[in-house]
Amino acid sequence: MRRLSTLFAFTLIVLGSCSPSVKILGSWTSPSMSTTGYDDLFVTALTDNILARQTVEQDLDNLLNEKGVHAQSSFNILPPGFKTSGVDKNEVLQKIKALGSDAILTVAVLDQTNETRYVPGSTMYSPMGYGYYGRFWGYYSYYNPVMYDPGYYTTDKNYYLEANLYDAETEELVWSSQSETTNPASIETFSKTFSETIVSQLIKDGLIVKD
Repeated sequence: MRRLSTLFAFTLIVLGSCSPSVKILGSWTSPSMSTTGYDDLFVTALTDNILARQTVEQDLDNLLNEKGVHAQSSFNILPPGFKTSGVDKNEVLQKIKALGSDAILTVAVLDQTNETRYVPGSTMYSPMGYGYYGRFWGYYSYYNPVMYDPGYYTTDKNYYLEANLYDAETEELVWSSQSETTNPASIETFSKTFSETIVSQLIKDGLIVKD
């Protein structure tokens, strides 16, 4: 799959034009995952687009908290512009654990594709009327108007995202899912639909524990 800059991809999501549709393409759960699940998540979106990151992280946090799972954004630990090079990994992980987080949820855009499809047109005729048959022009001018909506081609923008859940203690990947969203209208509408889809899948797969 062609890899795409997350900054560019999240920016394209903002520029979409239609209602978002998010669907899970597949999910995987590690056989070594704790059977008790997780109840405190550290949430981070991997993008340099600050607006997109804030929106996605906050919507995930809010929804998880509504479901009885404590969650918090990564901004206090991983501020905008944060780079991993030259950083003490253990120090960062200790800060995450100090928050009480037992798992880390990451979100990243993997790819973006364009799909062109044909939208067929429609033809509608005016109804026939007896009074217009007496003369040619009367008949012709009445029956001639045909409202024709020509077919056209449109391009759908598909975005492929990956959400991963890592155990905060071992750093082991315990869950992963890939999803697809088509023609998101804005980062706000996309984020809410995406968050609902991901949280529902986490609950379905038994990864989080609700109070």
